[in-house]
Amino acid sequence: MEFMGDRATLLETGRFVQPHAGDVADAIDAAVRADHTGKGRSDTGHDDTDGNSADTVETAGAEARHRSAADAGDTAAMSVLGALLLRRGDLDGAEPYLRGATADGDRAAANNLGVLLHQRGYADEAAGWWRIAAVAGSAAAAHALGRHFRERGDEPAAEYWLRQSAEQGHALGAYALADLLEHRSDVGAERWLRTAAEQGHREAAYRLARALERRAAAECRTTDGVGSLVGTGPAEPGPARDAARRARRGEDGARSAGVGGAGRSEARRHEPAAAVTGPGAVGSTDPALRVLADAETAAGEHLGGRRARDGRPGASVSGAQERTVERGGALLDEAAQWYRQAAARGHRRAALYLGAILERRGRLKEAGRWYLTAAKDGEARAACALAFLLRDAGDEESAAVWWLRAAQDGDGNAANALGALHAARGEPQTAERWYRAAMDAGDVNGAYNLGLLCAAQDRTAQAEQWYRRAAYAGHREAANALAVLLLQAGDPVGAEPWFSKAAEAGSVDAAFNLGILHAGRDDDRTALTWYERAAAAGHTEAALQVGIALLRDGDEQGAERHLRCAAGGGSAEAAFRLASVLDARRPPPGPPALGEPVAEKCECEEWYERAAEQGHRRAQVRVGMLAAARGDMADAARWYREAAEAGSRSGAFNLGLLLAREGSEREASLWWTRAARAGHGRAALRLALLAARRGELAEGQRWCARAVELGPAEVTERAARLREALLQELTA
Repeated sequence: MEFMGDRATLLETGRFVQPHAGDVADAIDAAVRADHTGKGRSDTGHDDTDGNSADTVETAGAEARHRSAADAGDTAAMSVLGALLLRRGDLDGAEPYLRGATADGDRAAANNLGVLLHQRGYADEAAGWWRIAAVAGSAAAAHALGRHFRERGDEPAAEYWLRQSAEQGHALGAYALADLLEHRSDVGAERWLRTAAEQGHREAAYRLARALERRAAAECRTTDGVGSLVGTGPAEPGPARDAARRARRGEDGARSAGVGGAGRSEARRHEPAAAVTGPGAVGSTDPALRVLADAETAAGEHLGGRRARDGRPGASVSGAQERTVERGGALLDEAAQWYRQAAARGHRRAALYLGAILERRGRLKEAGRWYLTAAKDGEARAACALAFLLRDAGDEESAAVWWLRAAQDGDGNAANALGALHAARGEPQTAERWYRAAMDAGDVNGAYNLGLLCAAQDRTAQAEQWYRRAAYAGHREAANALAVLLLQAGDPVGAEPWFSKAAEAGSVDAAFNLGILHAGRDDDRTALTWYERAAAAGHTEAALQVGIALLRDGDEQGAERHLRCAAGGGSAEAAFRLASVLDARRPPPGPPALGEPVAEKCECEEWYERAAEQGHRRAQVRVGMLAAARGDMADAARWYREAAEAGSRSGAFNLGLLLAREGSEREASLWWTRAARAGHGRAALRLALLAARRGELAEGQRWCARAVELGPAEVTERAARLREALLQELTA
């Protein structure tokens, strides 16, 4: 803090005068600063109060004139000549002129003398001259002095001088101050990032966008998932996603389908994580971007059609939640603007994150262009993201080119994607090589996918080895897959801890599998706890199991809620059970009045039909019965036949009834025979009656015996009476 002295005293001496507009020394000084900052983040603090170009004086003739004037004692000429020599790297030639101009009170010369001394390794002496220039009003010198103190660990002094620089409008000073404040988690950092970004500092624009995006994500989380934002970009590079996206294109590889299987190999689509350079067929991507444009159009038409059909939002959102989502959306829009500004100035990570936002908003072609820009600049994460985008658009060949570029430079995600691609093509050896490359790059999914590959080839011992390696590294789906293998090998005691570890880490399948494990031990209470946990995370089969348990306990409302979730997730059994619950609530239909229009389908019939269309045999029979009740015999026959051909004895019996009423008794007897042989007592009774009418008494007795055996009680009673009558007829 010893350099934070009395600023007014030096100014009152008149030696270090304020520069006037158009001062040639300041112009040269600005040119020197531009030369250094063009190579990366500036390590100097050159004064840049004036934006005049130094190009007009950067000629041999100009240097000669300034040298002549400087040798004659002209202060401004000494300052300009010293800056020119400093810029050229002639430190020995620049120093006497800068010292001479500094002695005469030239602010820019004092600042540049500090730069020269800093380059020679005399940091403390440089700081002294920077202090003098900073007190005289040089924002660039204040910035350099602030950075000097930060490097020394004196953060209070650093903040003081950086704030002086930033408040004078110095972009580098504002950025450095923001960086210091952000390191302390000070909320004021965003203000200075914005100040620097507004002056064109591209790294500030990028970091401001990242901060805004994090705030947008936080706003979204406060809604508990209701009205989630479209376009949340990838998280900070490094940690493992899902994004998001495509899980959101695969969360941690493939998910196990429950106890008894370890799923299929699939590349994880998580946040981009590395950089890549290298050859590749860049030209081939231009037609691929046309493919993206077509995919974008198709996606827009699909979304528009779905909205037109639905005509309603997918979830109920309160006013407060809606406002929260709107705020988050506004923050995300602003983040995209700053990403765009930084990307337009050549910031490749900004181009990557801008592409991610645009991709999630369905603007695939524009997203692809930004990914392409970043990928050409050497951003492997963008190359990998572009490849996923192209793959989803159907251009697998271009996708493979970009995955290869990224993987060759060590991007584990791209290597996993290549492994999955070759595995799908039936090239397990090549797939294994890329999975190993992913693992060598530090991507734990490589070990998991190797386990999946070995399991698919029945190399169980190797699969267990790779699953175990990934599981010990914290891969939750690998832990679940390892537990499945152990359970299949007859080791439930060894499997349970891995299921628990995976479930506690967030694996939905592992939670569901724990429910199955405890249900097999008749521990229904613990099983229900795990089922509920998996159901809350969106597991369809778990929601079905919870619904069944609640129905068993008499909680019809809770059961209906879970059955709706499971049915909406595609479970045919859940759709059937939900329809049964709704069907039981319907009042019994009265006889139709003359001229009364045919009643429209009720909700329960819609759910029955959804289950029936997925091949649920009992639902098919029920849909047929409801259609017959409406008088639609053709539809009823269609559903009965589908159920019967799939093996439903009730479907075969009902189809036989329908055919018999239409006079097709011979075909009806064929379906009744199939039903009776499958254990349908009423079908056996019908066959007995048919045989009796035809006079085939022995055949009738045989079917009566079968009906008595199968039941139910009413059928047993009627079949016994018929058998007795047929016996009397035979013995008469």
